[in-house]
Amino acid sequence: MSIKKIIINSLFLGIGAVLHQITPPILLGMKPDFSLAMLFIIMVLNEDYKTCLTSGIVAGILAAATTTFPGGQLANIVDKLITTNIMFLVLMPLRSAFNNQIKVIIASVFGTLVSGTAFLTVALITVGLPANFRVLFLSVVLPACLINGIAGTVLFNALNVALKRGAIKGI
Repeated sequence: MSIKKIIINSLFLGIGAVLHQITPPILLGMKPDFSLAMLFIIMVLNEDYKTCLTSGIVAGILAAATTTFPGGQLANIVDKLITTNIMFLVLMPLRSAFNNQIKVIIASVFGTLVSGTAFLTVALITVGLPANFRVLFLSVVLPACLINGIAGTVLFNALNVALKRGAIKGI
């Protein structure tokens, strides 16, 4: 892994953590995780498993550090590990079938669905949920899928422009 790739991925994760921190809550203090959108962008741009897994672990730690969900630290870390592995497998056959824009949309929507389900399941098992699983799934996870699908696309396009203007090639 080159130092340039590590720095760019770190910047992407940092941007995602800041966006996650400033996002207003949707329901019961829960909010969409924009660090997920950045993680999926990293996964689309980097095809090697080690980079994706490392980014997933760091995204989980950052999300755990910024979570507003009571006791959600463990759930965030486990959720990002599960999501990273599942999405890496989902993206493998898509790498040659679609362009990066489509892959980011698919990864953002489906990945947020996987992540939200994993988070709620782990939180239910470890600390309990403030409301019914189904209510939280319908009112937080599904809207977050839509928001992350849109945000992932916008962020991907903005990052592409920034990388091109910065003459940064080869990520």
